[in-house]
Amino acid sequence: MMRWERVAVHGVDGASKRWSHTCNAVQGGRLLYVFGGYDKDDVQTNKVHVFDTVNRIWSEPLMNGGLPSPRSGHSCTTIGNDLIMFGGTNGTGPLNDLHILFTSSNTWVSPDLIGDAPNPREAHSAALIGHELFIFGGCAKFDDAEIYYDDIHKLDIEKSVWMHIVPSGTPPSKREGQSCSCWNRKIIVIGGLDTSGFYQSDVHIFDTETFAWCKLNTTGHILQPRTWHTTISLGRKQFVFGGFDHQSLFDDVYVLDVAVRFIFRKYMLLLTTKLRISTTLCAVYMIVVY
Repeated sequence: MMRWERVAVHGVDGASKRWSHTCNAVQGGRLLYVFGGYDKDDVQTNKVHVFDTVNRIWSEPLMNGGLPSPRSGHSCTTIGNDLIMFGGTNGTGPLNDLHILFTSSNTWVSPDLIGDAPNPREAHSAALIGHELFIFGGCAKFDDAEIYYDDIHKLDIEKSVWMHIVPSGTPPSKREGQSCSCWNRKIIVIGGLDTSGFYQSDVHIFDTETFAWCKLNTTGHILQPRTWHTTISLGRKQFVFGGFDHQSLFDDVYVLDVAVRFIFRKYMLLLTTKLRISTTLCAVYMIVVY
């Protein structure tokens, strides 16, 4: 059984209302790091806010090192207690820079990388398998053109080397705003918006050991097509939350059991969240699973 709870926050407010940002947990979920996105004035930011889930307090720590430029539509992936941020858009063009935030000292570093890096993009998805960071899909938007991607790259974090993967099988269609989660050294891609403007609800799996794509045919409830949703992996179960299509914003929760290829909708108890795009607002909610 599951229910929503709104988290009571002590002291001053933290991050303002925003969208197209990222939120990552470190220290076993003790701290949540919120970076970038558009703030309440629809201005892109590069500020970092931290929420202490134990003491229920927001803070805006002083950052050291070379800060990334303000952006949205980037990815941010947790590795240990550090964060790897890639790409996004600065509002005028796509980016493909990579920055690491060492949260123990709140220091940003831009490592020297070699190899075949992804083209600049936003609204892509990222997943960490071992010491390798995988980047899939996304788009590059300019004043006179839009480019969508279905390619996949990996970064060997220990060797600082990018690699463009040539996979077998049929990849998902070119798209943006899909979610990406991990299970059993496989990457699970769900939904997104394709080049024709159609919202998707399909599920694809990429095997990081064989570099092979396959489509997962599911049974059970039908996931309504969507983009800019969030998927969190708890073992073999993938929890899909929120997102939007051309008509609606969603506050629903679906669970995909990858092992049995079954999707079921969770009807949440007690408090429901506000409809939303690109994950969270300034309020903090949590799902209690029991």
